Amino acid sequence: MARPAMRRNSQSAGSRKVFAGISVYATLLMLGACATNKPPPVERYTVEIPAGVADARARFKEIFCAVLEEYGTSLPDYRPCEEAVTPVIPEPAATGRPVDLGRSHRHLVAALVAGVGYSCIVRWLDPPATAVAQLRKHNYDFLSLEVDALSGIEINARQIRDAIMARPEEPGPPRLVLIGYSKGAPDILEAVVRYPEIQSRVAAVLSAGGAVGGSVLANDAQQWQANLFRYWPGARCDEGDGGAVESLRPEVRQAWLERNPLPTEMPFYSLVTLPTPERVSQIVKPTYKKLGRIDWRNDSQLIYYEQIIPGSTLLGFINADHWALAVPVNRSHPTIASTLVDKNDYPREAMLEAALRFIEEDLDKRRLR
Repeated sequence: MARPAMRRNSQSAGSRKVFAGISVYATLLMLGACATNKPPPVERYTVEIPAGVADARARFKEIFCAVLEEYGTSLPDYRPCEEAVTPVIPEPAATGRPVDLGRSHRHLVAALVAGVGYSCIVRWLDPPATAVAQLRKHNYDFLSLEVDALSGIEINARQIRDAIMARPEEPGPPRLVLIGYSKGAPDILEAVVRYPEIQSRVAAVLSAGGAVGGSVLANDAQQWQANLFRYWPGARCDEGDGGAVESLRPEVRQAWLERNPLPTEMPFYSLVTLPTPERVSQIVKPTYKKLGRIDWRNDSQLIYYEQIIPGSTLLGFINADHWALAVPVNRSHPTIASTLVDKNDYPREAMLEAALRFIEEDLDKRRLR
């Protein structure tokens, strides 16, 4: 009888650690807990596409829908296409072109750079390798480029540069698609501008829920709050140079964009998280409401226009909050997913495959121009 009791105690201790980690994140929501405003009812958002940004939402949606319907519930978190993509005005007309779901001839490699605190929580998160398996079935590939969890832009850009240069140079067109999630997007932009030697090795750059223009939330935040990620269960990360929060302030990011024209030798793409109110998890509703005082068209961390790379090609508006896009809590911690992180399910594998298929098709078109 003693052994079952010991197991129950162990599980209880594990649960306490997990909820302690979630409590740390709740602290990071900064000043937003007092927000009581409610989002207005919305059937469709009205959005403004920035000048110089190419609107390719129609084609990306065709590809995304085709991937979703091809695999259905055989991939995790299936959702019908009309629920996976946020309805917005204006809505471009479909192209009607067929979608090729065959194997990649470019063998593109999705190289993800994640955001603040990610390497602190990744051991606890224990993300499944389902995206890797799905991409490899179609001759794509996936890897993570590790950067400091709590450092500013410059150090992380150097780490991205070093990781790329350490890879063997391969014949033919470049295969790396650098994908910046959250702060990973400005880290990547700094890398491709500061280190031109990597440009010939990069096929494209994609901001996926990226903090391209910074986050208004960073204006009220301090680095010590981000450093709380170091106390997450299983965290193995240090304070780095302590510049993460400062680097995300909109004034800092906007000044950087004005001073640093992006290279014209590679294409840039943007995938924006813009959830409808019912797709925002409980744990991030405080910051969702806080940003709502400025603009309800936000993902709980970023207003939609803060996520768009200037001069890029816009793929679409994704109906997911900031965490749901790339942090699969629902896959490894279902208890928490049923309460605090309750809108975390999203067909990420299908979305990532669709993004790579779109980019590959677009690269082929550019080559023929």
